[in-house]
Amino acid sequence: MNILVTGSSGWLGQTLVPRLRRAGHTVIGIDPVEGPTTDIVGTIADRATVRRTIRDNAIQGIIHAGALHKPHVATHAATRFIEVNVQGTLNLLEEATAPGSPVDRFVFTSTTSLMISQEIRDAHKRGVDRAFWIDEEMQELEPRNIYGVSKLSGEHLCRMVHGASGLPIVILRTSRFFPEEDDMAHEIIQSGANTKANEFLFRRLTVEDAAAAHIVALDRAPQIGFDTFIISALTPFSPDDCEQLMEYAPLVVHRYFPRYREIYARRGWTMFDYIDRVYDSTKAMRRLGFVCQTDFGDILTQLDREDGI
Repeated sequence: MNILVTGSSGWLGQTLVPRLRRAGHTVIGIDPVEGPTTDIVGTIADRATVRRTIRDNAIQGIIHAGALHKPHVATHAATRFIEVNVQGTLNLLEEATAPGSPVDRFVFTSTTSLMISQEIRDAHKRGVDRAFWIDEEMQELEPRNIYGVSKLSGEHLCRMVHGASGLPIVILRTSRFFPEEDDMAHEIIQSGANTKANEFLFRRLTVEDAAAAHIVALDRAPQIGFDTFIISALTPFSPDDCEQLMEYAPLVVHRYFPRYREIYARRGWTMFDYIDRVYDSTKAMRRLGFVCQTDFGDILTQLDREDGI
């Protein structure tokens, strides 16, 4: 298949493009930044570039992973998010469905960030006594920044274009897989590695799993038609745990992983005192047929191995 990957020089693109090529696909990467996985240095905000790229390369599938991301909120004007994340997405969708276009499937990389309102983010400060259980049925989405607003707008455009054209579109709301440090206001965190390990319980996945999810979505898009999936490591928790997760999370974690305290103690690591949200990715398992290969249990096994246990 001839596949266009936007954001090909990014953290996801660098992993995704080689995997697609190893699978035998012809991949065209586009990104404003040069890189070994990028063939066209350009922006999807330029409609002519998008049109020429799809036409000249006979693109059949599009994985739209390119965007301005949350860290850019501090460095880029809101208008740039609209230009790239909204107008750029519309350019791709409209050119993908233009008369004579060979595109027959589209995967849109979205984010769980758009599901987190300021109210949810401040839950612990406000004395909320239960963690939020977050799945695809969550209503009244109220993103708290321009990044989330622009990605939700992109989702709406996907839905609109699918409804008008029938183009198969799969939206993946990925949780954290980037290498940057965490921004949660937990007080006792010893290292970035400690934070990331903790997050595999409720809101993280590896970049390898993120790439694998996109490949499965691209393959399954014609059968699915249109749908939205949370992509995150499977959580061990259930909704019944939500009250205690907010009250004192280490007790809940110990119940599921009795050895975690011993493993963490060897490194001087700590668990979050509370966990205020849990992403439920079971719909992706049921309908998309995708499960992340790495979860918190695997992280503990890796730590044991590193410690020679």
